[in-house]
Amino acid sequence: MAVALIVVDADLRPSGGGLLFPGPPAGARSFLSAIVQAMIAFTAVVFSITVVILQLSSSQYSPRVLRRFLRDRLIQSSLGVFVATFTYAMVVLRAVKGGSGGAGFVPRVAVTGAFVLVLASVALFVAYIGHVVNMIRVATIIAGIGADTRTTLAARPPGRTAPDTDADRAWSGTVRAPRPGVLVSVSTKRLVSVAAEQGCLLRLAVRIGDFLPEGAALFEVYGAPGPSAPGAAATATGWHAAVCRHVAFDTERTMEQDAAFGFRQLADIALQALSPAVNAPTTAVQALDQMHDLLRRVVTEPEPGGCHRDGEGALRLVVPQYRVDDYLRLAVEEIWHYGRDSPQIPGRVERMLDDLQSVARPEHRRVVEAWQGRIREPDPGR
Repeated sequence: MAVALIVVDADLRPSGGGLLFPGPPAGARSFLSAIVQAMIAFTAVVFSITVVILQLSSSQYSPRVLRRFLRDRLIQSSLGVFVATFTYAMVVLRAVKGGSGGAGFVPRVAVTGAFVLVLASVALFVAYIGHVVNMIRVATIIAGIGADTRTTLAARPPGRTAPDTDADRAWSGTVRAPRPGVLVSVSTKRLVSVAAEQGCLLRLAVRIGDFLPEGAALFEVYGAPGPSAPGAAATATGWHAAVCRHVAFDTERTMEQDAAFGFRQLADIALQALSPAVNAPTTAVQALDQMHDLLRRVVTEPEPGGCHRDGEGALRLVVPQYRVDDYLRLAVEEIWHYGRDSPQIPGRVERMLDDLQSVARPEHRRVVEAWQGRIREPDPGR
């Protein structure tokens, strides 16, 4: 933008009247230099505040909530606009020609653009301060994790799980993980297409969010030509690579397709709050409140399906899903273990399970009853 506006100034040579910068070259140079220095200070302040927030959040709540701060759009936009204003002012400063006598070239449109960017930076700085102060509130963090988890739960595939593939298709091989990492997402449509081309069924060997070492089983393959079939060995490597191109690995779990990670983050916040160093049981109750709402959505819906079929209705991909018992274990087991002696936690967990039992679908009630029995049985160690 700086280069483009300098070209416009060079072609039009506008006067300094109206809203455009009216000063001589020395004034423009001084004005732009002040902007450069101010933007460096603004950027340093914002960066310092952000780093302090990350440290406090990691120690106070959980290291797994840092991703929310790192991908926050307002924080990114603030740093981006400050750096952009600095860069813009530097480029325009180079275009100012002439000395203190007033003769020379002043890109008046471009200098006025720098002033507009400064106003935008000030507005963003004020918004950034208010936004960050609200972001570090534990209630905001917990509510944000709950909202992200609800979005991921709503995107779960409907239907039922596949029958045992061994009953109708012979096992024919394994696709192994090309590198170590956490499996964060799979492209179901493309994997179905790849499996249909090979005429086989792919079963994901792990769940989304699990860690895989390099060379571990990633997919089990059923119904494809075996290793002894003519030409199979020659094409296996390329086909396995094509399958691996449609899965994503990362260094940590994300919420893209992993609703259980939301439960994990809420449980970690609750456990951190229940630790003797923090001793904030009310924060743990707030985390339980969000998990209560999430579990209500889980127990009032059918189990998610992991079956994906091609256009002709043939089963091509099976992705294992988290079940009601898995979510209940994440929400209750550790919190109950560390919080059963707290005055607030036992009653809150019991009320949550009682409510889930009253609204659960018939096929989920037995799981909820089992957890009710677990928390109400006497502790043999007391």
